[in-house]
Amino acid sequence: QVQLVESGGGLVQAGGSLRLSCAASGSIFSVNTMGWYRQAPGKQRELVAIITSGDITNYADSVKGRFTISRDNAKNTVYLQMNSLKAEDTAVYYCNAEILPVWSRIPDNYWGQGTQVTVSS
Repeated sequence: QVQLVESGGGLVQAGGSLRLSCAASGSIFSVNTMGWYRQAPGKQRELVAIITSGDITNYADSVKGRFTISRDNAKNTVYLQMNSLKAEDTAVYYCNAEILPVWSRIPDNYWGQGTQVTVSS
């Protein structure tokens, strides 16, 4: 009943920008921390950025100063503004959220389907 739907991926040249969106929907009681992860071919999934329900953010060193994470709590949506993109940013980007569903007292982590970001050099 709870799902995360991502959008905004695509192909962009190095130095360009892209904005990712991820909306949580379903029988949600509350949404806690939300974040973005990415996985390049042959590599493990890594944290890109997270944002708490109180808008406290944390970024991977590789994206600091270039990416900005934000959220709209009224829409249960998290965004990732990606500027000054580099070839090494190429990966599948996954949305993640800790969500307390209405049917449980225990929050759980949910993942989006992933969206491809390709940066050409």
